[in-house]
Amino acid sequence: MELGLYTFADVDPAAARKGAEAKRRMDELMAEIELADQVGLDVFGLGEHHRPDYMASSPSTILAAAAVKTKNIRLTSAVTVLSSEDPVRVFQQYATIDLLSCGRAEIMAGRGSFIESFPLFGYDLDDYDKLFDEKLQLLMTIRDNEVVTWKGETRAPIDGRPVYPRPMQDPLPLWVAVGGTPNSVARAAYFGLPLALAIIGGEPRRFAPLFQLYRETAKKVGRDPAQLKTSINVHGFVADTTDQAADIFYGPQKAVMDRIGRERGWGPGTRAQYDAMRGPSGALFVGDPETLAEKIVAHHAIFKNDRFLIQMAIGLMPHRELMRAIELFGTKVAPLVRKALTPAGDGVKAGATDEKKAV
Repeated sequence: MELGLYTFADVDPAAARKGAEAKRRMDELMAEIELADQVGLDVFGLGEHHRPDYMASSPSTILAAAAVKTKNIRLTSAVTVLSSEDPVRVFQQYATIDLLSCGRAEIMAGRGSFIESFPLFGYDLDDYDKLFDEKLQLLMTIRDNEVVTWKGETRAPIDGRPVYPRPMQDPLPLWVAVGGTPNSVARAAYFGLPLALAIIGGEPRRFAPLFQLYRETAKKVGRDPAQLKTSINVHGFVADTTDQAADIFYGPQKAVMDRIGRERGWGPGTRAQYDAMRGPSGALFVGDPETLAEKIVAHHAIFKNDRFLIQMAIGLMPHRELMRAIELFGTKVAPLVRKALTPAGDGVKAGATDEKKAV
């Protein structure tokens, strides 16, 4: 199973100097991506948002910079808000990242959890579903054909025009990210695209039927489910002790979720709710390396997922603590998970004992 990180590059929305705040976060973000590569993590994802509390409105630009600073880690959007993007430009941008990175680029397309990009780029929210469906099909057409002929309702047709550059990877990996809508899950299966499922609340186990729907739909349309990758994308944090992890992550995570809650009509969270969510059956993956590894392995048994991405850089997370968390995730958590999931592995607890002996 691939292990990685994703972030939206949070900044302080109340900062007096927006440019200086964005520069601070950009410098930290590049250091985080480089460290993730150095400690052997598999994937780094960067989300697209157009709000004052997030810096990364242009993930492809940042990932292009990261491509020349890293050697092995895969670089993906998380997500590209495809409904309000031009699929031609999206393909060109990520094909360019693929060339810069020697074949490590991916696109994770989604409808987006916020709607700011629609009025910003002149799209009608009434076309929310149609925009995504048509643009996803266009992006797939561009990915699979150097010379593109396409016609739809949401943009001008393309009549036999070539799209360049072409990426090193053929095809360029394209995932669909969903938040729990069955129709979106079925659409990914129908098109034969890998599926990334965001789980940020409730009990993760309740999302398992969506992966079952995904695999059953794939079979019905003649696709081999074994060839379709799946990912779960979660919130969480790791520190040297579970108490440290819980205390460090609580403040920034609460601030973000409470801010979103004020916009969407739910009340502020409490520490008791937070502590319950980081329990074995909750949606938050928070703890020391052994605790986090055990929870990742336990949920792999439920989902049989091929990839696990965790958002640790949420809110105004102190950079020093985040860098330590990335180090622990790569050097402690990842080896425990990989050992537990190999046929010869003795399980997380045995791996944890070996780690402690080596220290």
